[in-house]
Amino acid sequence: MRTRIFIFLFVCAFQTLCLGQEIEKSWMMGPFQRAHNAQPIIQKDSTTTFVDPIKNQKVFWESMATFNPAAIIKDNQIHVLYRAEEKLGEKEIGGHASRIGLAVSNDGISYTRNSSPVFYPANDNQKENEWPGGVEDPRIVETEEGLYVLTYTQWNRQVPRLAVATSKDLVHWEKHGPVFQNHKEGKYNDRETKSGAIVTKLANGKLVAAKINGKYWMYYGVPHVWLASSENLIDWTPVETYEGTLAPVLSPRPGYFDSWLVEAGPPPVLTENGIVVLYNAGNSQNIGVQELGNRVYTGGQALFDSKEPWKLLDRCETPFIKPELPFEKSGQYADGTTFLEGLVLFNGTWYLYYGTADSMVGVVTAKR
Repeated sequence: MRTRIFIFLFVCAFQTLCLGQEIEKSWMMGPFQRAHNAQPIIQKDSTTTFVDPIKNQKVFWESMATFNPAAIIKDNQIHVLYRAEEKLGEKEIGGHASRIGLAVSNDGISYTRNSSPVFYPANDNQKENEWPGGVEDPRIVETEEGLYVLTYTQWNRQVPRLAVATSKDLVHWEKHGPVFQNHKEGKYNDRETKSGAIVTKLANGKLVAAKINGKYWMYYGVPHVWLASSENLIDWTPVETYEGTLAPVLSPRPGYFDSWLVEAGPPPVLTENGIVVLYNAGNSQNIGVQELGNRVYTGGQALFDSKEPWKLLDRCETPFIKPELPFEKSGQYADGTTFLEGLVLFNGTWYLYYGTADSMVGVVTAKR
């Protein structure tokens, strides 16, 4: 009997320890769990075609990879907007053509995909910024008025630019161009910018864009995370020092899993403890965590002040998610990624969507 009690207590302690490794601080979101026998929810498809408006010919728009997803709730369904790459020969990462596809789920388990992309380069006023590389790495939020705001990277194979577009139905989009194009006569317009994560709050059971001190706020950038504000979600003003230079609010840390770079993840969430920012972290093995390896992307969490969004309050010591399964560690990004970009609350459960090795889409869940 004593042996059975000891085994039971040992198992409970071990399970508690495992959970503690996933959520190490009380303010953090989670713990997030993979489904039993977890598999990617979206993979490349070499059969789907689309008539590209620039080439004016049929292309296999998701033949190379499908990854780095945004997510939003609409009509009581989860809508996942994912980056899809058209395979162009044997080009390296960044050398293919990206468009944004859409997958919809009623239950968070099975997903039905549109046969054509819903967002892509066209013969419009953004062609110069988006062609031939395409549109990449979306994040999405909804306003309280029901407008969908998409931030994404424009890639013309010269300069990656963070841009914004809006929609009322997730299918028809109005492109507004680079987010900093009107700031100080385009001071940052030709500087590499990407990964725009707009702060949200829970309202009526779903995430919507939140105002703090009368403004919207966005964490963005790599290899540091910077901060910007906006009154209309289209024109953004970066937070600068008194000298007029960008002020990083989150930076890489030698000795930790985020020693190489940090990059904004899905839209941050305003909570009673502060703003919880889920971020992507790259490891530099020689000055970071030896067992992670080089350039491996994991996920971290940081807490910022709810009234001063630039003020870092706390930060996790270890990643709460990292590449562990075969599909997270194999693909065109051979070092492995769990690259976070989409977060929704659906039927009382958090769904966190991520790209795996620049190749597929995965999801983990956590009870609220």
